[in-house]
Amino acid sequence: MTLAYLTTPLLGLVDMAVVGRLGDPALIGGLAIGAIIFDVVFTTLNFLRASTTGLVAQAFGSGDTREEQAVFWRSVIIGFACGVAVLILSPLIIWAGIWAMAPGEAVRKATQVYVSIRIVSAPATLVNYAILGFLLGRGQAIAGLLLQTLINGTNIALSVYLGLHLEWGIAGVAWATVTGEAIGAVIGFAFVYFRLDKSARPGWRAVFDRPSIVRLMSLNRDIMIRSFALLIAFALFVRQGAQFGPVTLAANAVLMNFFMVAGYYLDGFATAAEQLAGRAVGANYRPAFDRAVRLTLFWGTGLAALTTLFFLVSGEMVIDFLTTSEDVRAEARKYIVWAALTALAGVLAFEMDGVFIGATWSRDMRNMMLLSLALFGALLLTLVPAVGNHGLWLALLAFLGARGFSLYAMLGVRADRAFPPARPV
Repeated sequence: MTLAYLTTPLLGLVDMAVVGRLGDPALIGGLAIGAIIFDVVFTTLNFLRASTTGLVAQAFGSGDTREEQAVFWRSVIIGFACGVAVLILSPLIIWAGIWAMAPGEAVRKATQVYVSIRIVSAPATLVNYAILGFLLGRGQAIAGLLLQTLINGTNIALSVYLGLHLEWGIAGVAWATVTGEAIGAVIGFAFVYFRLDKSARPGWRAVFDRPSIVRLMSLNRDIMIRSFALLIAFALFVRQGAQFGPVTLAANAVLMNFFMVAGYYLDGFATAAEQLAGRAVGANYRPAFDRAVRLTLFWGTGLAALTTLFFLVSGEMVIDFLTTSEDVRAEARKYIVWAALTALAGVLAFEMDGVFIGATWSRDMRNMMLLSLALFGALLLTLVPAVGNHGLWLALLAFLGARGFSLYAMLGVRADRAFPPARPV
């Protein structure tokens, strides 16, 4: 799954490179703000993927094949319905997103073009969340890799072809995303559907079982709040960067690709933690749970350190690849160290998210995220006026660290409650 998730930041790098080669900082800013708008929409709804993974993993661990399939159908139906709702609300979403980011006129126009096209992919994107969640919950990492590679590979190829070869620019990048998500949804759904065990197929009464839906929606609610709070933090980061002018906004957008690469890289281990922790909870087997936590933390931290080292050494070369604007290059170089440290600052948050999602301890995730967001807001008010954009990056690092350490501090207590000691006979 690390390989699978790496295709997403690679896509972001290609999109940024395609738009960056047009030589207009406003287009880079438009892509960055458009990406934040979609992060707010799609990452807020990422509960479909996360909750599906946790519930399917627990059903898999307990050997309940019928419930695995019921979770899949519930998630696909909810995903498609949410996607249609996003389409209906798209004019309001576009207006609110641009208003919240408050960009300059040139950036606003670029953002509107990108968002108005890409939002067409909403139903397919959210169905893909449900499909991927099902595959990950069952531990079918190869299938997840193939699905993500299909979606993002199609997107990357079309971004280059439509954006540069046909000279569609930022509109071509958006249409590439729509096409990739649609192809992934059709092929991914067919892959899962024709491999379901027909002897364990649930009836519609089981799919719409009230207690199961209540549990799913409760889990979805907490993860949605957690995800929305996370995106508020990133939106505040972009908005504050926009106040420093289009060049600093573009430089921060380029540097955020450092974090996105590290984030999706570490998400592979977080996903392993989701599946393994969920299976251990479903099987009520504490040793497997503890081992999953130890291994994912060990490997995640090691690779985060290597990622930080890579960007400290090669960051300037990456910046030069992502944009041809000399002003943006010079500005981005000032903050390379902070951007490179995001991998180490955020590794514990990624791994703990994986464990808590798999165990379906969603309330704790929600509460610690809100606490970390409050810390981030307080640091923005104090650090940014004092040291400018350096303070913005320091606040982001503190936010990432607070998320991970707060969840790790309560891990032992939650595990003891989930796996009580066996009573002597």
